[in-house]
Amino acid sequence: KPVVDRIIRVDHAGEYGANRIYAGQMAVLGRSNVGPVIQQMWDQEKAHLKKFNELMVAYRVRPTVLLPFWNVAGFVLGAGSALLGKKGAMACTVAVEESISNHYNNQIRTLVEEDPEKYKELLQTIKQFRDDELEHHDIGLEHDAEAAPVYSVLKTAIQLGCKAAIFLSERI
Repeated sequence: KPVVDRIIRVDHAGEYGANRIYAGQMAVLGRSNVGPVIQQMWDQEKAHLKKFNELMVAYRVRPTVLLPFWNVAGFVLGAGSALLGKKGAMACTVAVEESISNHYNNQIRTLVEEDPEKYKELLQTIKQFRDDELEHHDIGLEHDAEAAPVYSVLKTAIQLGCKAAIFLSERI
């Protein structure tokens, strides 16, 4: 149970943060030509968050106490990257989605080692969401993420932030 609690808690926090990132991007770029692309990804993230809200109730997992912080930090990251333009927003998307898909892969390995039959539904959910995140990653690349100003610095900084957020949200 502690493993599943950590997985559901951190994934809920991550999907919550992703929703806030896309909200920030839409606040800046929603009326631009990339707005519909961001909205489509955000709609998938909303469905992910809804599912993790349901799983938190089903598994009786408490959310991270850091949600108020992720609320602000996610929006600021989304809006801040969007202020760099479409390429900046897409660079943020690539960095975050790459981190999250790697994180989901680690969780899949853990659950398969624990008991794949017992966690069949959770595994299916995480695999589907991982695939969605990889799709968002690829959309970011298709929309010139790598042409963003200081792309490698931006990507590295965002991914370090993701690692810290994952570490903290699993535990607090």
